[in-house]
Amino acid sequence: MTNARDRLFAEAAKRILMTDGAFGTEIQNWKLAEADYAGDLGLTHDQKGNNDILALTKPEVPRIITESYLKAGSDIVSTNTFSANKISQADYGAEALVREINVASARIARECADAFEAADGRPRFVAGAIGPTNKTLSLSPDVNDPGFREIDFDYLKDVYREQVDALIEGGADFILIETVFDTLNAKAGVMAVIEAGEALGREVPIMLSMTLTDLSGRNLSGHTVEAFWHAVRHARPVTIGLNCSFGAEQLRPHVATLSKLCDTLIMVYPNAGLPNELGAYDEAPVTTAGLVRDWAEQRQVNILGGCCGSTPAHIRAIAEAVAGLPPRPLPVSPVQTRLAGLEPFTMAA
Repeated sequence: MTNARDRLFAEAAKRILMTDGAFGTEIQNWKLAEADYAGDLGLTHDQKGNNDILALTKPEVPRIITESYLKAGSDIVSTNTFSANKISQADYGAEALVREINVASARIARECADAFEAADGRPRFVAGAIGPTNKTLSLSPDVNDPGFREIDFDYLKDVYREQVDALIEGGADFILIETVFDTLNAKAGVMAVIEAGEALGREVPIMLSMTLTDLSGRNLSGHTVEAFWHAVRHARPVTIGLNCSFGAEQLRPHVATLSKLCDTLIMVYPNAGLPNELGAYDEAPVTTAGLVRDWAEQRQVNILGGCCGSTPAHIRAIAEAVAGLPPRPLPVSPVQTRLAGLEPFTMAA
């Protein structure tokens, strides 16, 4: 059987692929009550807002959302596990359920993807989603003690490893380390995936997606998109790209930068524009689709989708807008020493 890396590259050579859109805003549309989230798990904390736990207490919600994205044209669906790690679940007193949540969520996505592939023969993929947690390894939360860290690298790596193992058990093809605001956090995730693969005796392909915190094109730990690529290229990610951050218009120059640099697939899934004064996203599907079509026409992207505020309608509109356009060819990078501080450094041959 062809491995997931090879299958994805084979499909991406044919056309621009689609990933999915937002889960959080879609879940909000269900207007769920505390009892829906809590189920009969008997947890001591309120669970309302714990979207990840729905895989256990109301699995039809993530299942229907996943199916709606597949119907809209998604080739890749992600698991509803952005916060399904020990650190984030501690806010809900649900740390003991991390493995169970991730296995269940991955199985939901796997079953949906397999059903759609069986129906039309088009390969579908599952990305096991891992969020950044609310901790940072690069920055101190105490302005009076710059050297203080709430957690260390090994602890975060172990937190991620628990989630990675469960996502693989549930059937994920890739591990998507997304919304990377701290490059060192991402490296802990990369190490967790590599160790999980070594334990299994096979490669577990990695997807990486950075989020920008200002229009200059840096994440919270200060890295430019090029420095980020230099810092993680050793992980041989199947995709590298950007998500969340801003809308497509604001990401344009940074997509162009990554597209020229990276000898792997570029995956970008922006927010549906910028939020309004109430925190809602107003950008219409046709608007988002028109903006990302520009990237496709310039052959800068391989995979497109949406983040906050995006819906199945956005995914359908994007898929229709880029249908028939050729995918970005992978550049051949010269062999050079590439290092990264906050800025990239390339040593001339």
